Amino acid sequence: MKEKETKRLHDINTFMSTQENETYLVGTDEQGNELTMVFDTIELLEWLDIDYMKSQSKKYIDKLIKREL
Repeated sequence: MKEKETKRLHDINTFMSTQENETYLVGTDEQGNELTMVFDTIELLEWLDIDYMKSQSKKYIDKLIKREL
């Protein structure tokens, strides 16, 4: 059995959605190598909870601001 590999898409520099129901995110991984991720757009929209993501991002930003004070 192949060992599971985890990659981090870091420094996202390209986003594209196609008429063929594909969404591309392109950037670099944690090692600086180019990484392209392709998603089924409809599945991506079904699975992503944008409101939750915004809420979690706000908590992260608030924590960063408190550290600076």
